Amino acid sequence: MTSPRPTSVSTHILDTGLGRPAAGVAVSLSVRSGPGGTWHEHGASVTDADGRCKDLPALAEGTTHARLEFATEAYFAGRTAGQGGSADAGSSGEGAVCFFPEVAITFAVDPGEHYHVPLLLSPFGYSVYRGS
Repeated sequence: MTSPRPTSVSTHILDTGLGRPAAGVAVSLSVRSGPGGTWHEHGASVTDADGRCKDLPALAEGTTHARLEFATEAYFAGRTAGQGGSADAGSSGEGAVCFFPEVAITFAVDPGEHYHVPLLLSPFGYSVYRGS
């Protein structure tokens, strides 16, 4: 008898303002069981040079919702004007402007599925979808 496949989550971030992956972004994964359940931190990672988090832990049995939180403010603060930062950042090397200091994406999960949740990010907007 085969054991059921674990429910898993992965993500990647593309900085659409620069047209390349967003490396070094802290990402946390929280889970809950049921729509009114309490959120519990389940894992954390940092995006690699390709903007990906491949090492988030599998979800526990009974998990019905997951939430990815992206620390976008720290990422943009570290992105200098020479890397495509805002003209408002000045020449002192200050980071780019960031309207969304964090992005939290909550989604429903089914047992045994894999959820790849890409984030397309710019200083003044973001988009997210279920990838493959």
